[in-house]
Amino acid sequence: MNEKFHKNALTHFDEAGQAVMVDVGDKAITSRQAIAAGRIRMLPSTRQLVQEGKAGKGDVLAVARIAGIMAAKRTADLIPLCHPLSLSKVTIDWHWLGDDSIGCESCVRCEGRTGVEMEALTAVQIALLTIYDMCKAVDRGMVIEAVQLIEKQGGRSGHWTAKDL
Repeated sequence: MNEKFHKNALTHFDEAGQAVMVDVGDKAITSRQAIAAGRIRMLPSTRQLVQEGKAGKGDVLAVARIAGIMAAKRTADLIPLCHPLSLSKVTIDWHWLGDDSIGCESCVRCEGRTGVEMEALTAVQIALLTIYDMCKAVDRGMVIEAVQLIEKQGGRSGHWTAKDL
C-alpha cells in the first residue's frame, strides 16, 4: 500500500471515533482527475451478444455508459461521507478482453477542493452492474472483478498511479 496513506490518520473519524465529513473548506480549488477500471467476465456467447448488439434489451454498452455517467454524478447520494461535486467531465470507455470479458474504464474530472476517486470508482461499478442487469437473463454467472483506482491527479497529494497493473 501507499506509505503516505499509512502515515496519516483515517480522515473520516474524529478523536472520539465518530464518523465525520471531512472539512475541505480551507483547501485550494484545483484541477482533479481520477481514472478507475474494472471488468465483467461472462460466457463467450454472452459477450458475443453484447458485441454484436443482439442482446434482447438493446444496446447494452450504450445504456451502461449512461448509467456510469449518472452514477458518477450521484456518488455523494450513495457514499455517506462523500462531498457533492460539480463534475466537469465523465467518460466511460469499453475494452474487449479475451473472448469472455468486457473491460470498463472511467475518467472523471472537476475543479474542486476534494478528489474524484470515488466518482470514478462508482461509475465503473454501476456501468458493470448495468451490463449484468441487461444480460442476466442469459448468463447469471457473470463476475464483476478487479475494480480499482488506476490514477489520480490534483490536490495536496499530487499525482498517484497504481503499481503492478
